[in-house]
Amino acid sequence: MPPTIYNLKSFSRSSGSFNYSTPKTDSNSNLLTFHSTDKWNAHFKAAKETNKLMVLDFTATWCGPCKLMDPVLQDFSAKYTDAEFIKIDVEELNEVSQALQVYQLPTFVLVKKGKVVDRVVGVKKEELKRSIANHIK
Repeated sequence: MPPTIYNLKSFSRSSGSFNYSTPKTDSNSNLLTFHSTDKWNAHFKAAKETNKLMVLDFTATWCGPCKLMDPVLQDFSAKYTDAEFIKIDVEELNEVSQALQVYQLPTFVLVKKGKVVDRVVGVKKEELKRSIANHIK
């Protein structure tokens, strides 16, 4: 049976404080993580000027299917070094997930020159792999 895809409309945002640190790389991978909307916006604006593919992984700490995709994304980030892989926690950067119309988890949004070129929703390793390969060119 496939893992559950969580619908964000059924969850409320937690009332924790945000960590406004600079983007950091997850341990043992080259995945960037943002904890500040301002830093994300600055990074996104700069990325619009490049032709580099950005693979945005919208996730949450409580999302089981998202955790299933973590090792997949780490493998892809090592394999597709011409792309930039970014994890975005929907509870920390709710404004970003809303702006990119992310309503279910996990959602992967592929962006090039500031435009969404593809979207993969759910635990779909092969579909995500094909999408990255198609758009990295």
